[in-house]
Amino acid sequence: MGAVAGAWQWLTAGANWAGEKGVWHRLGEHLWLSGLCLVIACLIALPVALWLGHLGKGGALAVNLSNVGRAVPTYAVLVLLTLSPLGSQGDWPTVIALVLFAVPPLLTNAYLGMREADRDVIEAARGMGMSGPQLLLRVEIPLAYPLIMTGIRSAAVQVVATATLAALAGGGGLGRIITAGFGNYDTAQVVAGALLVAVLALAVEGALVLADRACDPMRGRRRAGRGGRGGRGGLRTDARTASRTAAGERQGDGAVAVRKLT
Repeated sequence: MGAVAGAWQWLTAGANWAGEKGVWHRLGEHLWLSGLCLVIACLIALPVALWLGHLGKGGALAVNLSNVGRAVPTYAVLVLLTLSPLGSQGDWPTVIALVLFAVPPLLTNAYLGMREADRDVIEAARGMGMSGPQLLLRVEIPLAYPLIMTGIRSAAVQVVATATLAALAGGGGLGRIITAGFGNYDTAQVVAGALLVAVLALAVEGALVLADRACDPMRGRRRAGRGGRGGRGGLRTDARTASRTAAGERQGDGAVAVRKLT
């Protein structure tokens, strides 16, 4: 309890929050670095995953290659990049290491979400004459949305937690508070820095959960479906109806079901 009490005293001292070495400045650095890495990782992973999922080809190879980033420790990648010529390019070693760390959950979840989208609904949309881009944007992505957001949340929390390693490469962020505490043999400061990182990761997770619920294009449909066989009960019922568009006499009913998705 002594370390926790000391950390509380450190956190409640106003002087520790002000200035370039204060918590607010380090928090801004941490959020900027984490956000930059997450955006770059999304720009790399999501288009690849969504397109491969739409085509149904090459996904296994892409997912296995992305998982190499999980097999190699982020700290080892950071050290190697810092010792390379990139080490003199500011935060780029940290950015590259964190992007490699964030790509696997983004790519894997988005690809699986696309491949697990209800095939009956997709076939109904094709039967209605939707083009490939229309099918991708208006049917497949909405159906894959839950797993896509799961990957984004997972990657965001991992990046926020791992961005503390930037301090070891001379970068900013909340990790500088922890390394400074080790340098000064100040256990209270080390614990305070660790608590700040943990609270920030939980806050990011909570914010993304709220954003997920607010932006879900199928929110109303999923909520209605819970009255049936779980979260996707209503959706699967509509899928079965939509699949009947192959029969001419039920073309209208299938069109209505697909329109509800889009």
